[in-house]
Amino acid sequence: MIYWFTGQPGAGKTTLALALQKELRRRGHVTVHLDGDLLRIVTANQDFSTAGRMKNIRAAQALAAKIHDDGAWVVAAFVSPFRVLREEFKKRPEVLEIYVHTNERRGRENFFSDVYEPPLENFLDIDTTNVGVDECVRRILSVKNS
Repeated sequence: MIYWFTGQPGAGKTTLALALQKELRRRGHVTVHLDGDLLRIVTANQDFSTAGRMKNIRAAQALAAKIHDDGAWVVAAFVSPFRVLREEFKKRPEVLEIYVHTNERRGRENFFSDVYEPPLENFLDIDTTNVGVDECVRRILSVKNS
């Protein structure tokens, strides 16, 4: 399974991804966490233009697919602002897109992506405004294939 967390910075993607990874490991799944900030450091891609963002997300998707194909479950947290790339990736049956958002201001607004395109179909909607981490993880795990 590949859990693809997407949404604006500060919404709770990484927090939920790490909590989900912990629960999946507790259940005996080999699980790898991928994060946008770390991938940018590893690939030395600090290009936040449209082309740079697309390159970063394509690299993340390729890495997630490889890890999954090698037998591990993947929990990935990326802004991944472009709907077309997410829709393309969701053609793989093992990918669950999880759209994380909030109405709260959490101090990462200066990192917001002006080009972020929310998903329209075939995704799990998680509003973290008034819902705790444990409840969000429960909702994610209630989806088939989890």
